[in-house]
Amino acid sequence: MKILHKNKIIIFFLVLFITISLISIYSASMYLSPTLGKLYYKQLFWYIIGIFIIILLNKINIRSIYKYSTFIYTTNILLLVGLLFFSNEINGSKSWYTIQGIGSFQPSEFMKISLILFNSNIIYNFYKKEKKISSKTELKLITTMLIITLIPSILTFLQPDTGAVIIYFIIFLSMLFSSGINKKWFIYIGSILLSIFIIFFYLYFFKENTFINIFGNNFFYRIDRLINWQNGSGMQLNNSLAAIGSSGLTGHGFNNTPIYFPEAGTDFIFAVYASNFGLIGSIILITILLLFDIYLIKIAKDIYSIQDKYTIIGITSVIFYQQIQNIGMTFGLFPITGITLPLISYGGSSLLSYLLLVGIIINILNLDKKKKAYK
Repeated sequence: MKILHKNKIIIFFLVLFITISLISIYSASMYLSPTLGKLYYKQLFWYIIGIFIIILLNKINIRSIYKYSTFIYTTNILLLVGLLFFSNEINGSKSWYTIQGIGSFQPSEFMKISLILFNSNIIYNFYKKEKKISSKTELKLITTMLIITLIPSILTFLQPDTGAVIIYFIIFLSMLFSSGINKKWFIYIGSILLSIFIIFFYLYFFKENTFINIFGNNFFYRIDRLINWQNGSGMQLNNSLAAIGSSGLTGHGFNNTPIYFPEAGTDFIFAVYASNFGLIGSIILITILLLFDIYLIKIAKDIYSIQDKYTIIGITSVIFYQQIQNIGMTFGLFPITGITLPLISYGGSSLLSYLLLVGIIINILNLDKKKKAYK
């Protein structure tokens, strides 16, 4: 418990997230069948497991974790490959391993941790080994990080899970930007991406048959869903907007979600919360999320180790992006991509992955305090 005592602010936010998560999932459960209706108990169970893992994780020096980042990454890649052959299809996607008596396990949720640790180690070793930084060596760094990101992205895209692929590239871009390389590379990267997008969408809009011949009919359908999400959103978005819009200033009250929509406890947990607690409650939740993000940015700014800075930046970018994407899609601002609200939405793999990231932050803070005390 000494580990938790040293990080009161992180623990304070964690307690808030646990409370909000359990309250919201309890309210979302009113529409579920009796066999699924007690998801809040399962969520509490995963929180307890996650906190236990945080305590165990902090028995290990973060430097040892970095040391084995290649092994962690490779293991996760093998798990993603295995999904294509050994997993059962659920809701049209082969993203989970089913573990009898426990539930499902989603490797893509843990891949983001692997990418953050592996990229952090690569950037750190790059500056440690390269005595003279040049355009050639920077291009080597960019290429290495891109390949590391592309491998799991392709495997995850095949499941299919477009939302996770976006997160992988958010990690790549945010950590590359924080690495200190010449900013001209981002002009080059932006120009290349823009050219690819122009060709891609030219084929999609004007050469439909050619697009389907190259990428396949299934991929065309997925892109169509992303681009035309507001026109073909269906019941999920419509009912989410109705639930939020009808809640008023103070909401319908705890455990009173009058409008049903699928995935209420996962993708649309914010809509459930907003329906219960209204505009005022929503502003409070968004403020809590922003304060948490600001605190993570402050940690990244003040941290002693440059390698740990890269890690914290990667973690912060993932959390911040998922918050914006998840809340935005409940309002119809972004496509519905199956991205959860970190530390709030129901889900064993999602929740455990973010508790692991919190555990890494606590580990870094503990080590940083020791260094500063020694100094």
